[in-house]
Amino acid sequence: MNWQVYIILCSDNSLYTGITTDLERRLQQHAKGKGAKYFRGRNPLKVVFLESGYTRSTACQRELIIKAMTRGEKYLLIASEGNKIR
Repeated sequence: MNWQVYIILCSDNSLYTGITTDLERRLQQHAKGKGAKYFRGRNPLKVVFLESGYTRSTACQRELIIKAMTRGEKYLLIASEGNKIR
């Protein structure tokens, strides 16, 4: 299965990192306040970063690496050439 790692810019200007196999379905869940508790007090604005081609295990590892980054490091990642979302 093709797992994806994504970063969402939220209404409070925070960045949320997650993994999924179906980005559209997951975005709908976030928009409805279902799934991640993180979105119960804020709204997702847009996907600002997306990487594909992971297994579940490697996607979880990548997610943890990104979550450990500083906000500045995340913005550098978002601005990188490999990022397909603009």
